[in-house]
Amino acid sequence: MSEGDAAAPPSDGRTDDDLGTVYLVGSGPGDPDLLTVKAADLIESADVVLHDKLPGPEILGRIPEAKREDVGKRAGGEWTPQEYTNRRLVELAREGKSVVRLKGGDPFVFGRGGEEAEHLAEAGIPFEVVPGVTSAIAGPAVAGIPVTHRDHASSVSFVTGHEDPTKEESAVDWEALAATGGTVVVLMGVGKLPAYTAELRDAGLGGDTPVALVERATWADMRVATGTLDTIVEVRDEAGIEPPAITVIGDVAATRDRVVEFLRNEGEGGGDA
Repeated sequence: MSEGDAAAPPSDGRTDDDLGTVYLVGSGPGDPDLLTVKAADLIESADVVLHDKLPGPEILGRIPEAKREDVGKRAGGEWTPQEYTNRRLVELAREGKSVVRLKGGDPFVFGRGGEEAEHLAEAGIPFEVVPGVTSAIAGPAVAGIPVTHRDHASSVSFVTGHEDPTKEESAVDWEALAATGGTVVVLMGVGKLPAYTAELRDAGLGGDTPVALVERATWADMRVATGTLDTIVEVRDEAGIEPPAITVIGDVAATRDRVVEFLRNEGEGGGDA
């Protein structure tokens, strides 16, 4: 089925009243207790839940396998193409099903929720957006790192570390980010850490700038590793930090050292790598 076929209206006599609804749902950073009440209710009542891996094992484990469809990583290590997910959402809704498209964090923060909303609208499918607790803020927070702080940062920038590979050049202006003096939070940036830390240094950000990596934030096996712009790549390698992880760059990253002894989140499986 082509993209054009997916967007075409049904031709079997069904009306808009026969269509199901698609819910673009944010699951938060992974702790089931951080699901919104609405998200939990929709997951329970949905006919089908299309998900990737980012909601985390505890949340996914609560969904009966019979109504789960994994549209993240597939057999052979391949990622499900976004075109397939778009098409599947339309197919299920045209069958009259209530469909939850479950995403980690918030569906509109580097979650392709905007792309899916546009596709559903083009296909004439009713949908609803259910915001989630974004990991861009919650991840640093549970590690004891505020993304803003009156003494350290009056601004925060959220950046993807995994841009569309079809782009001819990056749309991220690292030089501008280095000049802001605020916090930079990079999502999905573990693999490209050497590249963008080098770009920030080349743009004039000091090598002694504090950096923190928060792996699997709020999950039972959460880990945190800290260093500086000069040392964080080595720290990552020595600690074996892997995705999903959030990178926090800026003076706020050093506040963790002053609070970690009394941080209760650390007693729930999260510790220093």
